[in-house]
Amino acid sequence: MISTLRLATSGVAKFGASLTPTATRCLSTTSLPELPPCDFKPDQYAGPSMEESVRLRSQHLFPSTHGFAYYKQPLMIHQGHMQWMWDSTGKRYLDLFGGIVTVSVGHCHPKVVAAAEAQMRKLWHTTVIYRYPTLDQYVEKLTKKMPGDLKVVYMVNSGSEANDLAMLLARLHTGCYDIIGLRSGYHGTSPNLMGLTALSTWHYNLPSGFGIHQTVNPDPYRGVWGGKHCRDSPCQSNRSCDCASANSCTASDQYVDQLEDVLRFCCPKGRVGGMFVESIQGVGGTIQFPRTFLQRAFKTIRQHGGVCISDEVQTGFGRTGEHFWGFEGHGVVPDIVTMAKGIGNGFPMAAVVTTPEIAKNLSAATHFNTFGGNPVACAVGSAVLDVIEEDKCQARSADVGTYFIQELAKLRDNYDIVGDVRGKGLMIGMEMVHDKASRKPLAASDMLDIWETTKELGLLVGKGGYYGNVFRIKPPMCISRADVDYSIHVFRIAIDKFLRTRKA
Repeated sequence: MISTLRLATSGVAKFGASLTPTATRCLSTTSLPELPPCDFKPDQYAGPSMEESVRLRSQHLFPSTHGFAYYKQPLMIHQGHMQWMWDSTGKRYLDLFGGIVTVSVGHCHPKVVAAAEAQMRKLWHTTVIYRYPTLDQYVEKLTKKMPGDLKVVYMVNSGSEANDLAMLLARLHTGCYDIIGLRSGYHGTSPNLMGLTALSTWHYNLPSGFGIHQTVNPDPYRGVWGGKHCRDSPCQSNRSCDCASANSCTASDQYVDQLEDVLRFCCPKGRVGGMFVESIQGVGGTIQFPRTFLQRAFKTIRQHGGVCISDEVQTGFGRTGEHFWGFEGHGVVPDIVTMAKGIGNGFPMAAVVTTPEIAKNLSAATHFNTFGGNPVACAVGSAVLDVIEEDKCQARSADVGTYFIQELAKLRDNYDIVGDVRGKGLMIGMEMVHDKASRKPLAASDMLDIWETTKELGLLVGKGGYYGNVFRIKPPMCISRADVDYSIHVFRIAIDKFLRTRKA
């Protein structure tokens, strides 16, 4: 797969020309990786130039959106197919971020596209004021994937909407306003959710978070407690650990104590409305919890009258490999589940799934969502569920994801600036540090240098964590082991280049 200074075809032939002179010099003695082959031929780009796009966005989009543009030279993405994307010059990229963990089964998957096209020829839109079969059929299919009594669905359009509704349901059902979240958790940025999202970079200087309390984040790598036996992952932290074995976890004990402390001192007479938890924290940096933490936390919340809410916006639909839902890996069944992103493979749709007993509380007043359960959305969602089954996406996530984590772990073992590798399936994080001993986050400018090189080499990766020092690897669930080999080679080149530059 690797050929010295020989560049791949199908768009990657232009790769060498895209490198800066400095990058070319740094890589001149290094073998450059070929992108794995792809038979798909993209259309020729015929849209506005990059300069025109910059002008239009600067004039007509909120300034706040400009800061989200990735890379020093932002990409003009033109077309996507499965795990691949092409820019306006025809250069091909391997997408390891899936539109921020949203493209689940592949960009423009033919079956999903066909389902959307067929439905759009029949009925684009109506609402639940009428009966239409796509909604009925979809929610039946979706609830068959849910355990226990999680059999009632409310369709919405985004993860923020879903979490907002879940919070309302928890408060209505329990009669208690107080909600608990985890530090580093991300659940959206609506006015209600801003206080639940415990990352200050997402907070405006406005009153928020009424009735919301944050407990210590149970992070085995960067938290107060944790170590090499804590995580349910193919790769454990190399931090020392007090636990005698993987079957006991003193870190979990300590983090549950902190939760009980919040209930004891912050909530009204120890009562609580509910607790929100991501099965693996996404925006916070792909953070996994000690193995038994979630079981014990859910038990504690229920003992205090609360409901347990699993935010599966990023971890659902087979992404963690071993299970269809991330919470199943923790051995728990929540009372409310929120889902979005991968549910529609990029189509704007989301859902809240709960029990009949909790769902009936919403009938106390009128609650309506115009676009939730849209016929086209339901057709797309149904096709996504079919593709996950037919293409064996969950099994692929388990196989390719485990291989990916194991290969990244080799980078951790070889480089002092790779502090931690973690995750399950294709929900993966690689945390970059100044050095392993201090665990000091790699400086933002240094992180960007490595990130820019991966882009120049045809690899698109996300980044996250409070310090922005975690590579977020959450690709479409159709990638192959050959794609992993290519990615590892790119990471190695990018890190080597950075280290040579730092020494100079």
